[in-house]
Amino acid sequence: MADSTQNGPMQGGAGGGAVQFLMANKLDTAMWISRLFTVYCSALFVLPLLGLHEAASFYQRALLANALTSALRLHQRLPHFQLSRAFLAQALLEDSCHYLLYSLIFVNSYPVTMSIFPVLLFSLLHAATYTKKVLDARSLNSLPFLRNLLEKLNANQQNILKFIACNEIFLMPATVFMLFSGQGSLLQPFIYYRFLTLRYSSRRNPYCRTLFTELRIVVEHLIMKPSCPVFVRRLCLSSISFISRLAPTVA
Repeated sequence: MADSTQNGPMQGGAGGGAVQFLMANKLDTAMWISRLFTVYCSALFVLPLLGLHEAASFYQRALLANALTSALRLHQRLPHFQLSRAFLAQALLEDSCHYLLYSLIFVNSYPVTMSIFPVLLFSLLHAATYTKKVLDARSLNSLPFLRNLLEKLNANQQNILKFIACNEIFLMPATVFMLFSGQGSLLQPFIYYRFLTLRYSSRRNPYCRTLFTELRIVVEHLIMKPSCPVFVRRLCLSSISFISRLAPTVA
């Protein structure tokens, strides 16, 4: 999940090595700063310490910062832009393009706490990875307390990615609920469905696809119990069949 950058300590003293590393990787450093800003804004939305009105503005700032990060990452992956169908198809295979679309879907919508968690956690994971590289460039033994926190975060990466995938899945019915409650637009569920199919087909991140499979197994196990009412079993089986038909084909 980490961006590819130069690694290892650099010469020039503790502080000088870190500065040289940051200057030598300007694009990665810009994404690091935007991710830290995303984490900051997301945290102030989830924990509205400055008031509910300010929390809504931090929600938009977090999504805009994430859109900027995703655009920079997409440029890094596909540096030569072309106005062609082939380039668009290639761009849609990139996770950064998925989350650029994700940010655009929710940036002007009614603030939904569920929608900010994927942005917050992805930014936190990527920022933590790059922070460790900055610390290595400064000194291999610098700031052990911070290094320990980063190691713990990295050790829980798989659980965090599963939690993100769970958010991505359950945001689909949330967008439908928002539509009927008057808090969403008519197009939002359809555009989000397209985002979800892209996440399901992701080459780099299989967690959305894995979570769909695990949820199906759990539901089928529960509804096959004798205590489950027949109409509930039929409803769940019909829903599973419908969702399976909507799933894209994965190569």
